[in-house]
Amino acid sequence: MNEKKLIKLLHERSRSLRKKRHQVLSKTPEKALSDILDAKNPVELIHSFPEEDFYFLVHGIGPEDALPLLAMASGKQLDYLLDIDLWHRDRFDHHAAVQWLNVLMKAEPERLTRWLSSEKIDFLEFFLFKNIEVKIREQDQEPSEISKAYMTFDEVYYFRFLESFHDDAIQDDAPGTPENQDNLKEREQFMTDLLQHLAERDHARYIQILMESATVIPAESEEEMYRLRNVRLAEKGFLPFEESIGIYQPLTPQDMDQSRQKVIAKPKEPERSRLVPFFPNLMMETGSSFAKALGSLQEENTVMQLQAEFATLCNRLIVADRKGDITKESLRGIVGKACGFISIGLDNLSGSQQTLIRKYPLADLFRVGYGFALELKWRAEKWRKKSWFAAEKLPLSFWGEEWMGVVGGLLLKNPLYFDNYQTGVLYRDFSTVQDIVETESVLNAVIAFDTLLAHVPVKLKPLHGYTLLTYKNLILTLWARHYTGLDTEVPHFSTISLDRFRSFFHDLWEPEIKPRSIRLAMKQDFLSWLARISGLSGSEITAHSGSTLENLFLEIESEYGHVADQALDPRFIPHFLLRK
Repeated sequence: MNEKKLIKLLHERSRSLRKKRHQVLSKTPEKALSDILDAKNPVELIHSFPEEDFYFLVHGIGPEDALPLLAMASGKQLDYLLDIDLWHRDRFDHHAAVQWLNVLMKAEPERLTRWLSSEKIDFLEFFLFKNIEVKIREQDQEPSEISKAYMTFDEVYYFRFLESFHDDAIQDDAPGTPENQDNLKEREQFMTDLLQHLAERDHARYIQILMESATVIPAESEEEMYRLRNVRLAEKGFLPFEESIGIYQPLTPQDMDQSRQKVIAKPKEPERSRLVPFFPNLMMETGSSFAKALGSLQEENTVMQLQAEFATLCNRLIVADRKGDITKESLRGIVGKACGFISIGLDNLSGSQQTLIRKYPLADLFRVGYGFALELKWRAEKWRKKSWFAAEKLPLSFWGEEWMGVVGGLLLKNPLYFDNYQTGVLYRDFSTVQDIVETESVLNAVIAFDTLLAHVPVKLKPLHGYTLLTYKNLILTLWARHYTGLDTEVPHFSTISLDRFRSFFHDLWEPEIKPRSIRLAMKQDFLSWLARISGLSGSEITAHSGSTLENLFLEIESEYGHVADQALDPRFIPHFLLRK
């Protein structure tokens, strides 16, 4: 068989494996396990899984139920499992190490001992140092003189198990509890099996490992293990936090003209398998601009490179967002964020979106999209520092539920869109240009109304019995007090009696029209009063806050249009500050 035919055959085989992987990962965990084990060559299929997909596959099935898969896993796949699950930031989790190695021992003892003693020797020696104490019997020393707490396979080299991880406090339970004793017995049994397999496989190597483990300098070993772990994960986009956080450094559309451009490789011959993680692309929102642009591409090599680039971006975001545990749900949120901000970036750049994702790094497109959300955050923070409501020391709740939600989302460390449970959550990441437009519109309305209130000469003071003051009941109560003759020139911040309010409420509506609507003359009276006390012209008020005021009147019509004058109850009229 000549070289070209061999390459073609490998290419076809890689396509077949990729298709099979996608079919498997699209099914339930139980069905996926069954399909893999029933495959013609399950080892080849398992080794074709990218490490990220294999991780989610094992956790989806459950480590104890995935023993057949773990027995056939590659060294890189096992490395990834341990790299993710045995570390909490820069701290090694000894309990998790015992649990995972115990699972791998159950899966294939011979495979585990061979892998540890040949490829993971530093890890093994550090692990043994934390779990056992080694003692050598002297030539003139009788075996009976060694404490019964020590075990041996050759009556020369003895070891005993440490109740805690070499002076590390047991984190889960207090020593001595029944549960902790059970865990200790399970750990001792696993360690015994591991050491016995090491001794039976190569006794000289076993002695060497045992002796070297006693001389480990734990701080240096842990630091070196952490460094190597970061090197392996960096290849998949898990850069150190200090580098990953740079993904949130905004770019403007103008910056993209000078931005570095990427090169999509065009192989002269069919490529061999590219291990592109499947789950990030499976979780992508199909209706987003990015997903549509990616789906419209025809060149297989280009699509796979972009999918790999997207998976790397998601991994970088996991680090930047300090996601402790990588689960399918946390990955789904990261994928949604990445897809959303890339889409916002694409929608704000000129040119074909297909061309844009070919031309610019996805990380740069993400930064352009994120820049629009960050610009709104900066505007909100700058306004708040100089705002009237902050000077009056009013809480954010002053702006009502909707406006407070929008502004509050922008004032978070990472700005979020106020979804108000439209998709099941209170806040979520921005995902479309419409989210940006809606949020900007509300922010503009808040800033405009704050500016309007800054021109109203009223001194606020606490009102006993009222815990929620809003811009709505403030401005409407001031108007009602003026209309009923309580305040003639200068607005006075106080409540209005229910009896006096009834006369105002009666005059508010068009007579004998159902459903009731507010009289045009009352709207004109409100605008004239507001212009007089603020010193602004009616056209200025209308230009900047006209839609807000109109929505306020529509809200009053909706809430109180069906309420009779004699049925008014201050407890159910939050738009005015009333007293009996």
